[in-house]
Amino acid sequence: EKAHKEKPNQPAPRPPRQGPTNEAQMAAAAALARLEQKQSRAWGPTSQDTIRNQVRKELQAEATVSGSPEAPGTNVYFSTDPVAASIMKIYTFNKDQDRVKLGVDTIAKYLDNIHLHPEEEKYRKIKLQNKVFQERINCLEGTHEFFEAIGFQKVLLPIQDQEDPEEFYVLSETTLAQPQSLERHKEQLLAAEPVRAKLDRQRRVFQPSPLASQFELPGDFFNLTAEEIKREQRLRSDAVERLSVLRTKAMREKEEQRGLRKYTYTLLRVRLPDGCLLQGTFYARERLGAVYGFVREALQSDWLPFELLASGGQKLSEDENLALNECGLVPSALLTFSWDMAVLEDIKAAGAEPDSILKPELLSAIEKLS
Repeated sequence: EKAHKEKPNQPAPRPPRQGPTNEAQMAAAAALARLEQKQSRAWGPTSQDTIRNQVRKELQAEATVSGSPEAPGTNVYFSTDPVAASIMKIYTFNKDQDRVKLGVDTIAKYLDNIHLHPEEEKYRKIKLQNKVFQERINCLEGTHEFFEAIGFQKVLLPIQDQEDPEEFYVLSETTLAQPQSLERHKEQLLAAEPVRAKLDRQRRVFQPSPLASQFELPGDFFNLTAEEIKREQRLRSDAVERLSVLRTKAMREKEEQRGLRKYTYTLLRVRLPDGCLLQGTFYARERLGAVYGFVREALQSDWLPFELLASGGQKLSEDENLALNECGLVPSALLTFSWDMAVLEDIKAAGAEPDSILKPELLSAIEKLS
């Protein structure tokens, strides 16, 4: 199946939610109280309210990942205010945030000079071919729009002892008469942050299938060009020889870190106890907590704690702040869902059974994996 295949969003009407019985709640409360004595668990908080609050936080934070590019299916809204729009472009359309900070600080310095020396004409002109301007500002998308939006105009000015004029940004007299506006725009520029696009999880549910561990990934899952992919394939043929060479731990870690940056997205499937598969798309550098939140949101009994197991039955790290690529869950992975056995046994002992695993509206849209 194609990970980025668009599906119409027509969920079935959600039936009224049936909460756990009193017996189940009492049994679960007893088990949770006992489990709370442990310092940490992979499934996070223990009380039902805390779990739900954590889900909300995780869902709100899904797109707030460092270096996350805009993905298909995301929505970014552009401001009609030209100053705000240009600032958004500076922070969002330039990937190197260190270079963005240097450029923004340089622009702020230009504006500070105008504010501190309003009578000095030299500060109201910026030579576009100036080395600092070229290296720090001209290279950033959105900077020219910012200068023009706050009142600078491009003008050709003569240069002493030079035949041809050169292009300058010159502050208009109208803007110069309103110094408070420049100060306001400077503060707006310094306080801005990148716009983070929210990734469409493209959640799908599949029937039990022997193809669960087979993934077909689109090209945009990789931060590699076609030529780089061919090069990677050639390098794989040298893997045995490379592994035979004695390398220091630092060399190995550096090589591993380079590998982590190759992926933009990851496609995760979670095999449930009944064999059904829950699938979602994540940024490669999203946090592990986002996966737990995604799974919890799909559960009929989302108040019950659970665990996720990687291949080989190994429990995922208890640190939900770890990035998915740091956990080896890129560019795809099959996980196994498991209820917390201690709580499940107490609920069964009270004569209660968990509801069906997934919410009815998800099961109504189940597909065959092919």
